[in-house]
Amino acid sequence: MVVMVDERNVMAMPERILVIGDIHGCLDKLELLWERIDPRPGLDQLIFLGDYIDRGDDSSGVLDYLLELKEIYTDTVFLMGNHEKMFKDFLAGVDRALFIYNGGESTLKSYLVRMEDYWEGRQGVLDEEALNQLVPEQHRGFLEELKPYYETDGYIMVHAGLKHGVPLENQSLDDLVWIREEFIYSEEDFGKRVIFGHTPFVRPLVLPNKIGIDTGAVYGNSLTCVILPDLKFISV
Repeated sequence: MVVMVDERNVMAMPERILVIGDIHGCLDKLELLWERIDPRPGLDQLIFLGDYIDRGDDSSGVLDYLLELKEIYTDTVFLMGNHEKMFKDFLAGVDRALFIYNGGESTLKSYLVRMEDYWEGRQGVLDEEALNQLVPEQHRGFLEELKPYYETDGYIMVHAGLKHGVPLENQSLDDLVWIREEFIYSEEDFGKRVIFGHTPFVRPLVLPNKIGIDTGAVYGNSLTCVILPDLKFISV
Protein backbone atom coordinates (compact mmCIF):
# COMPACT_ATOMS: atom_id res chain seq x y z
CA MET A 1 0.00 0.00 0.00
CA VAL A 2 1.41 3.39 -1.02
CA VAL A 3 0.45 6.38 1.11
CA MET A 4 -0.58 9.61 -0.58
CA VAL A 5 -0.77 12.85 1.40
CA ASP A 6 -1.85 16.10 -0.26
CA GLU A 7 0.05 19.38 -0.03
CA ARG A 8 -2.20 20.68 2.72
CA ASN A 9 -0.46 18.23 5.03
CA VAL A 10 2.60 20.52 4.99
CA MET A 11 2.60 23.79 6.92
CA ALA A 12 5.11 26.44 7.89
CA MET A 13 6.65 26.05 11.34
CA PRO A 14 4.59 27.81 14.05
CA GLU A 15 6.17 29.47 17.08
CA ARG A 16 6.78 26.08 18.69
CA ILE A 17 6.12 22.49 17.67
CA LEU A 18 5.71 19.99 20.49
CA VAL A 19 6.25 16.39 19.37
CA ILE A 20 5.13 13.65 21.80
CA GLY A 21 6.34 10.06 21.75
CA ASP A 22 4.66 6.71 22.36
CA ILE A 23 2.03 6.81 25.15
CA HIS A 24 0.83 3.17 25.13
CA GLY A 25 -2.12 3.64 27.45
CA CYS A 26 -0.15 5.54 30.13
CA LEU A 27 -2.72 8.25 30.82
CA ASP A 28 -1.09 9.25 34.11
CA LYS A 29 2.21 10.06 32.38
CA LEU A 30 0.44 11.93 29.59
CA GLU A 31 -1.30 14.13 32.15
CA LEU A 32 1.98 14.81 33.97
CA LEU A 33 3.72 15.64 30.71
CA TRP A 34 0.94 18.04 29.80
CA GLU A 35 1.50 19.99 32.99
CA ARG A 36 5.21 20.25 32.21
CA ILE A 37 4.98 21.37 28.57
CA ASP A 38 2.00 23.73 29.10
CA PRO A 39 1.02 24.17 25.41
CA ARG A 40 -0.43 27.49 24.21
CA PRO A 41 -3.47 27.29 21.91
CA GLY A 42 -2.93 29.25 18.72
CA LEU A 43 0.84 29.48 19.22
CA ASP A 44 2.02 25.90 19.61
CA GLN A 45 1.38 22.99 17.28
CA LEU A 46 1.14 19.49 18.72
CA ILE A 47 2.32 16.38 16.89
CA PHE A 48 1.68 12.91 18.36
CA LEU A 49 3.77 10.10 16.86
CA GLY A 50 1.33 7.22 17.40
CA ASP A 51 1.07 4.16 19.66
CA TYR A 52 -1.51 5.72 21.95
CA ILE A 53 -2.86 2.32 22.95
CA ASP A 54 -1.92 -1.22 24.09
CA ARG A 55 0.13 -2.58 26.98
CA GLY A 56 -0.70 0.27 29.41
CA ASP A 57 -3.65 0.40 31.82
CA ASP A 58 -5.90 3.02 30.21
CA SER A 59 -5.81 3.05 26.42
CA SER A 60 -9.46 4.11 26.10
CA GLY A 61 -8.82 6.93 28.59
CA VAL A 62 -5.85 8.13 26.51
CA LEU A 63 -8.03 8.34 23.40
CA ASP A 64 -10.66 10.29 25.34
CA TYR A 65 -7.96 12.68 26.53
CA LEU A 66 -6.56 13.19 23.03
CA LEU A 67 -10.00 13.85 21.59
CA GLU A 68 -10.54 16.55 24.21
CA LEU A 69 -7.18 18.13 23.35
CA LYS A 70 -8.14 18.18 19.70
CA GLU A 71 -11.08 20.44 20.52
CA ILE A 72 -8.75 23.01 22.12
CA TYR A 73 -5.61 22.66 20.00
CA THR A 74 -7.12 22.61 16.54
CA ASP A 75 -3.77 22.33 14.70
CA THR A 76 -2.92 19.07 16.46
CA VAL A 77 -1.67 16.26 14.22
CA PHE A 78 -2.12 12.62 15.21
CA LEU A 79 0.01 10.06 13.38
CA MET A 80 -0.73 6.37 13.06
CA GLY A 81 1.40 3.88 14.94
CA ASN A 82 1.62 0.16 14.34
CA HIS A 83 -0.63 -0.45 17.35
CA GLU A 84 -3.40 1.74 15.92
CA LYS A 85 -3.01 -0.08 12.61
CA MET A 86 -3.40 -3.42 14.40
CA PHE A 87 -6.42 -2.13 16.32
CA LYS A 88 -8.09 -0.97 13.11
CA ASP A 89 -7.45 -4.37 11.56
CA PHE A 90 -8.77 -6.09 14.67
CA LEU A 91 -12.01 -4.10 14.55
CA ALA A 92 -12.33 -4.98 10.86
CA GLY A 93 -11.91 -8.68 11.65
CA VAL A 94 -8.39 -8.90 10.19
CA ASP A 95 -5.52 -10.71 11.94
CA ARG A 96 -7.03 -10.39 15.39
CA ALA A 97 -4.45 -12.65 17.02
CA LEU A 98 -1.68 -10.19 16.07
CA PHE A 99 -3.41 -7.38 17.96
CA ILE A 100 -3.95 -9.50 21.08
CA TYR A 101 -0.37 -10.81 20.98
CA ASN A 102 1.03 -7.27 20.86
CA GLY A 103 -0.72 -5.92 23.94
CA GLY A 104 -4.24 -5.50 22.61
CA GLU A 105 -5.77 -7.40 25.52
CA SER A 106 -5.04 -4.48 27.84
CA THR A 107 -6.79 -2.12 25.42
CA LEU A 108 -9.90 -4.28 25.34
CA LYS A 109 -9.90 -4.46 29.14
CA SER A 110 -9.82 -0.66 29.34
CA TYR A 111 -13.04 -0.59 27.30
CA LEU A 112 -14.64 -3.40 29.30
CA VAL A 113 -14.26 -1.39 32.49
CA ARG A 114 -16.37 1.33 30.90
CA MET A 115 -19.21 -1.09 30.13
CA GLU A 116 -19.40 -3.46 33.09
CA ASP A 117 -23.20 -3.53 33.06
CA TYR A 118 -23.35 -4.48 29.39
CA TRP A 119 -20.65 -7.10 29.75
CA GLU A 120 -22.25 -8.87 32.71
CA GLY A 121 -25.02 -10.14 30.49
CA ARG A 122 -22.76 -11.30 27.71
CA GLN A 123 -21.26 -14.28 29.58
CA GLY A 124 -17.77 -13.41 28.32
CA VAL A 125 -18.68 -13.53 24.63
CA LEU A 126 -16.70 -10.93 22.67
CA ASP A 127 -18.58 -11.05 19.37
CA GLU A 128 -19.11 -8.38 16.71
CA GLU A 129 -22.06 -6.87 18.54
CA ALA A 130 -20.04 -6.60 21.74
CA LEU A 131 -17.13 -4.95 19.90
CA ASN A 132 -19.47 -2.42 18.32
CA GLN A 133 -20.77 -1.56 21.76
CA LEU A 134 -17.34 -1.49 23.40
CA VAL A 135 -15.48 0.90 21.11
CA PRO A 136 -17.21 4.29 20.77
CA GLU A 137 -17.80 5.77 17.34
CA GLN A 138 -15.61 8.75 18.27
CA HIS A 139 -12.69 6.42 18.87
CA ARG A 140 -13.26 4.61 15.58
CA GLY A 141 -13.37 7.96 13.81
CA PHE A 142 -10.12 8.98 15.50
CA LEU A 143 -8.42 5.84 14.18
CA GLU A 144 -9.68 6.49 10.66
CA GLU A 145 -8.32 10.06 10.63
CA LEU A 146 -4.75 9.25 11.72
CA LYS A 147 -2.08 10.51 9.31
CA PRO A 148 0.78 8.29 8.04
CA TYR A 149 3.40 11.06 8.37
CA TYR A 150 3.74 14.83 8.69
CA GLU A 151 6.39 17.26 7.55
CA THR A 152 7.42 20.85 8.21
CA ASP A 153 10.08 22.98 6.56
CA GLY A 154 12.87 21.19 8.45
CA TYR A 155 11.48 17.91 9.78
CA ILE A 156 9.61 14.75 8.87
CA MET A 157 7.56 13.22 11.67
CA VAL A 158 6.67 9.54 11.40
CA HIS A 159 5.91 6.72 13.80
CA ALA A 160 8.60 4.14 12.97
CA GLY A 161 10.85 5.56 10.26
CA LEU A 162 11.50 5.68 6.54
CA LYS A 163 12.97 3.36 3.94
CA HIS A 164 15.98 5.02 2.36
CA GLY A 165 15.82 5.72 -1.35
CA VAL A 166 12.01 5.81 -1.47
CA PRO A 167 10.35 9.23 -1.97
CA LEU A 168 8.25 10.26 1.01
CA GLU A 169 5.00 10.14 -0.95
CA ASN A 170 5.80 6.58 -2.07
CA GLN A 171 6.65 5.13 1.35
CA SER A 172 4.49 2.13 2.25
CA LEU A 173 2.30 2.31 5.34
CA ASP A 174 3.90 -0.90 6.63
CA ASP A 175 7.34 0.74 6.59
CA LEU A 176 6.07 3.98 8.12
CA VAL A 177 4.60 2.18 11.13
CA TRP A 178 6.79 -0.96 11.44
CA ILE A 179 10.32 -0.35 10.09
CA ARG A 180 13.08 -0.63 12.69
CA GLU A 181 16.74 -1.70 12.31
CA GLU A 182 17.05 -0.76 8.65
CA PHE A 183 16.07 2.80 9.54
CA ILE A 184 17.67 3.04 12.99
CA TYR A 185 21.13 2.11 11.75
CA SER A 186 20.96 4.13 8.55
CA GLU A 187 23.34 7.09 8.27
CA GLU A 188 21.73 8.25 5.05
CA ASP A 189 20.21 11.68 4.50
CA PHE A 190 16.41 11.48 4.30
CA GLY A 191 16.10 15.03 2.97
CA LYS A 192 14.99 16.38 6.34
CA ARG A 193 15.71 15.31 9.90
CA VAL A 194 13.30 12.55 10.91
CA ILE A 195 11.57 12.54 14.31
CA PHE A 196 10.18 9.13 15.19
CA GLY A 197 8.92 6.85 17.94
CA HIS A 198 8.29 3.07 17.86
CA THR A 199 11.74 1.93 19.00
CA PRO A 200 12.21 2.56 22.75
CA PHE A 201 15.42 4.06 24.11
CA VAL A 202 16.44 4.83 27.69
CA ARG A 203 16.85 8.48 26.65
CA PRO A 204 16.13 10.32 23.39
CA LEU A 205 18.27 9.24 20.45
CA VAL A 206 19.78 12.32 18.79
CA LEU A 207 21.66 11.80 15.52
CA PRO A 208 22.35 14.14 12.61
CA ASN A 209 19.66 12.53 10.45
CA LYS A 210 17.10 11.42 13.04
CA ILE A 211 15.71 11.92 16.55
CA GLY A 212 14.00 9.07 18.43
CA ILE A 213 11.69 10.03 21.30
CA ASP A 214 10.08 6.75 22.36
CA THR A 215 11.60 6.47 25.84
CA GLY A 216 9.63 3.45 27.02
CA ALA A 217 6.85 5.02 29.08
CA VAL A 218 4.94 1.75 29.29
CA TYR A 219 8.07 -0.14 30.44
CA GLY A 220 8.55 1.98 33.56
CA ASN A 221 10.69 4.63 31.92
CA SER A 222 9.53 8.08 30.74
CA LEU A 223 7.19 9.74 28.27
CA THR A 224 9.05 12.34 26.20
CA CYS A 225 8.24 15.50 24.27
CA VAL A 226 10.72 17.35 22.06
CA ILE A 227 10.11 21.06 21.55
CA LEU A 228 11.09 22.55 18.21
CA PRO A 229 12.92 24.56 17.04
CA ASP A 230 14.86 24.71 20.35
CA LEU A 231 15.39 20.93 20.42
CA LYS A 232 14.49 20.88 24.10
CA PHE A 233 13.45 17.54 25.62
CA ILE A 234 10.94 17.18 28.44
CA SER A 235 10.37 13.76 30.01
CA VAL A 236 8.20 12.58 32.89
